Amino acid sequence: MTNSPIICVGGENLIDHVTRESNVSALPGGSPFNVAMALGRQDVDVRYITPISTDSWGDLLADTLTRSGVTLSGGRVDAPTTVARVTVTDGIPSYEFERNGTAERRVTEQSLFDAMPAQTRALHTGSLAVSEGADGAAWEDACKRAFDDGTLVSFDPNVRLSVISDPERYRARVLRMMATTHLLKLSDEDLEGLFPDLAAVDALTEVRALTSAPLVVMTKGPDGAMAWIGEDVVDMAAPPVPNLVDTVGAGDTFMATLLAGLVRIDALSPTAVADLSRDDVETLIRRAGMAAAINCGRAGCNPPTVAELDAALGI
Repeated sequence: MTNSPIICVGGENLIDHVTRESNVSALPGGSPFNVAMALGRQDVDVRYITPISTDSWGDLLADTLTRSGVTLSGGRVDAPTTVARVTVTDGIPSYEFERNGTAERRVTEQSLFDAMPAQTRALHTGSLAVSEGADGAAWEDACKRAFDDGTLVSFDPNVRLSVISDPERYRARVLRMMATTHLLKLSDEDLEGLFPDLAAVDALTEVRALTSAPLVVMTKGPDGAMAWIGEDVVDMAAPPVPNLVDTVGAGDTFMATLLAGLVRIDALSPTAVADLSRDDVETLIRRAGMAAAINCGRAGCNPPTVAELDAALGI
């Protein structure tokens, strides 16, 4: 990990209070938190730049990241931990969030930059972090500043419209942020949430016209993933999941593995991403899909280590 370029990740950290067939559990989570965890397990030098609570749930969150090899750069603050009430039905999760006044929202544009080492090569965020409030604005401004400074910006909106108080304002922010990113990952469900009045093909046309990202990746759940790099389109099937447990964290594991894959091929810069070949992108999608499939065979977000992923790929 010492020779790995630094990736900074930030956004919500929370406790997933999960109800699955009358069984209740409390698991650490949050989309960017999961991305940081998955990157750490793939031996990437990752710094988590969002504050974590000093309460007992915060202890669990902090311990989960540090045991996965993540450096906590955002510190700990005396505010409660965000809680997500998750109900899993037929393997598919639904969410309600309790975020008012919580630790992960105690950010400003400057606090985020203060937590980023000078050697940072990439910044990733998305999901609830950009949804609303002063913290949402801080994340938008921080990503724009990083983009202007030449840092690779990675963005996964991970749309959760059911918990957004002002959907139109939220959509406008996400679309603005798409214009200042180099790696855009979204799902087919995100696409529908952002462009509810458009057919999928027209929504994709809108995204590609709006975004500055040379690499756009769309996941399609069990139907695999598509990617656009320049004029090339890559469409790949999803690996099988023989024993599906749930899909919690699958998209986050996929996202992290894209970033880790860029590290593996020394392409963690705006110029290098723009210069990726079709073969490069196919390799990135194949690894990311396999990592997500492994995660789906486990309860909650439990990404594979790099050794587990390589073994599954026969490397």
